[in-house]
Amino acid sequence: MRYSELSESELTEYAREAVRISREHVATGGIPFSGVVINSGRILGTGVNRVREDNDPTAHAEVTALRAAAAKYGLHATAGSTLIASGEPCALCYMASLYFSVSHIVNVVDRKTAARYGFDYTSSYSIFAEDPETWPIKVTSIQIPEGTAPFEDFLTMERGRP
Repeated sequence: MRYSELSESELTEYAREAVRISREHVATGGIPFSGVVINSGRILGTGVNRVREDNDPTAHAEVTALRAAAAKYGLHATAGSTLIASGEPCALCYMASLYFSVSHIVNVVDRKTAARYGFDYTSSYSIFAEDPETWPIKVTSIQIPEGTAPFEDFLTMERGRP
């Protein structure tokens, strides 16, 4: 089932599931972000924001849900999937969704509403529109002759596989 085949009532039920998961996480001390990955009419993975618990700044709810789906069903299982997020994804989560080939993202609470509750991540969206030279971190490229060797090795190995 592709995202376009999910009815509004199905999306609403999955959104309610995301909110239920999020509320459970808040009740145990977590923050109110959850993700639910759906493909072919079934939930492939769920996740909550585990940044604090795991000391992992990439452990956002959407990312943990996508990781769970890929771990259980394989990396390509998320292709064409729908991701339901209790809060609108930040830039990291939108990018992760693209890398996991998600076709549809549905959020229950948009970024402006999340900001009113103390979760203002709106600045995360604009950084990629800027040249890395203007970012708040230093980005340097060092060209060395052997720099492409691992990539060449990889291509050689890939070409040798049946």
